[in-house]
Amino acid sequence: MENSQKLIHTFGALAELGSEVAQKQNFQEMMRTSLHLLLGSLAIMRGGIARFSRFGHELNMLVVRGFGEEFPLSLSLCHEDERQFLVNGTYPIEVSQAKVLPFFQIYDRSFEKKRVELLIPLVIRDEIVGVILLGEKANGEPYSNYDKDIICAMARHVGVGIAQRNLMAELERRADENRRLYDDLKTTYADTVKAFATAIDCKDKYTEGHSVRVGKYSEAIAFELGWGEPEVEGAAVAGYLHDVGKLTVERNIINAPYRINAKESAELSKHPSVGYEILLPIHHPYADVPLAAKYHHERLDGRGYPDGLIDREIPYIAKIVNLADSFDAMTTDRPYKRRRPAGEVIDDLARNSGRQFAPELVSAFMRGMLKELNGESKDKRFRRLLGRDYMETEGLGSMIGEALNRVAPTSRATAVA
Repeated sequence: MENSQKLIHTFGALAELGSEVAQKQNFQEMMRTSLHLLLGSLAIMRGGIARFSRFGHELNMLVVRGFGEEFPLSLSLCHEDERQFLVNGTYPIEVSQAKVLPFFQIYDRSFEKKRVELLIPLVIRDEIVGVILLGEKANGEPYSNYDKDIICAMARHVGVGIAQRNLMAELERRADENRRLYDDLKTTYADTVKAFATAIDCKDKYTEGHSVRVGKYSEAIAFELGWGEPEVEGAAVAGYLHDVGKLTVERNIINAPYRINAKESAELSKHPSVGYEILLPIHHPYADVPLAAKYHHERLDGRGYPDGLIDREIPYIAKIVNLADSFDAMTTDRPYKRRRPAGEVIDDLARNSGRQFAPELVSAFMRGMLKELNGESKDKRFRRLLGRDYMETEGLGSMIGEALNRVAPTSRATAVA
C-alpha cells in the first residue's frame, strides 16, 4: 500500500513537472517549481539546478534550496569533466564515488559541507545543458535504484526546459543580429544611393543637388500620401536615382548654357531608358525604382517621353518623381532661365494637374507645403530645400489654399493610391 501511494505521488510529480516545462513562460519560476517538485517527490532535504555555459565552461546556479549563501554560485568544468558528463548522460552520479574527476576534487569541501550526494548531468541531444545537485533524503536512507530512475525521469524534463530556454535565447540573439545586419545593409544602401545621386549631380554644374532634392520632394509626396516607411524610402530612392542615365550623356550637352538643339535634345532624351537599363539588374528593396527612372518624363496627357504613355499606363512612382522633378526645375536657377516666383509655380502645378501631373499628387505636395507654412509640420523640409525667402513669399499660403480648391481630387483615369 505504501509503495502504491509512493508510485502515485511520483507519477503525479512527473506529470506536474512535464506541465511546468510545457506551459510556464517564466523560466526562473519554472526552475523553482521543478526543483520543488523534485525534492518533494522523494523527500530530499536540499538541492539545486545549475545551467551550463559552454562559452564560460561553467555551471551557473539557477535555483537552490538549503545550500546556504556560502555555496558557490558558479562551478567551473574542465574538458575532461564535460566529456565524462556526456558519457554518463542523464543518470545520477554518486558524489562519493566520483572523486577521480577534477570537478569533484575542486568542489569536494562544498559538496561535503552541504552533504551533496547526487549529481545528475542534464544531457539533451548530446549536449550538456546543466546539472542537478541533490542532498540527502529526509529519512537518511541511501538513494535506491528506484529513486534514481525517478530522478532521472524528472531530470530529463528539467533538461528539456533548459534546452528550450537556450534555444529561445539563441533565436532571439540571431534575430537581433539579423536586425542589426539588415539595418547596416539599409544604411549602406542609402549611403550608396546618395553617393550615386551626388555623382549624377556633379556632372551637371548648373543643377547641383537636383537629384538629392528630387529624392526629398518625392519622399515628401509619398509621406503626405500616408505611405508606409518602406514605400516612402522607396520613393526617395527613386527620386535620388531618376537621372542616373545622364551619366552616359556628354557633359557639354548637359552643361550647355543655352537651349540645346534638336540633335542634342534627342541625345539627352535617351537618359530615361539608359537609366532603366542601368538600374534594372540591381536588386533594389523597392521594385519600382528602375520604372521611375524610365518614365519620369511621361505625362498624363500622353505628351511625354520615351513611350508617350497616358495616365494609368504610367507607373505611379514615375508620376511622383515627375512632379518632384518638374517642381525642382521650376524652383531652381538654370543657365538659360531664373527660378520662377512661388506664385507662378503654384499656379503652374494647379493648371497642369490632370494634364502633366496626377491631381492627387499635386494636392498632396501642396498640402505638405501648406502644413509647413501653417506650422502644422515641424520638419521644415520645404524650407530647407527652397530657402527661407522663397517659403516666406507674401501670400504663399493663400495661393496654395486657392490652388488646392482648383485641383480636382483625381483625374478620370488615375486611381488614388
